[in-house]
Amino acid sequence: MAKRGRKTSDHEPMFFSAYNYKMIGIAILLIVVGFTAMYLENEVKGFISLFISPIMVMAGYILVVFAIMKHDRDEEPEATSS
Repeated sequence: MAKRGRKTSDHEPMFFSAYNYKMIGIAILLIVVGFTAMYLENEVKGFISLFISPIMVMAGYILVVFAIMKHDRDEEPEATSS
């Protein structure tokens, strides 16, 4: 049977590596857990709402930026000279 959909060639690498996708997943989990902890405490002057949750959320956003900017130089295919 023939496969349907977009044909991918062997010369087209993925935009991100598996490491990048794992880091983005961990970052999204940190952001969600940070906002959830802030919501569950439900106090304006609580310890978790003021200190723990903002640190978790900011760490998640920083990790997203790091995961997007990280580029594996070792896996870069060599350019062929013509």
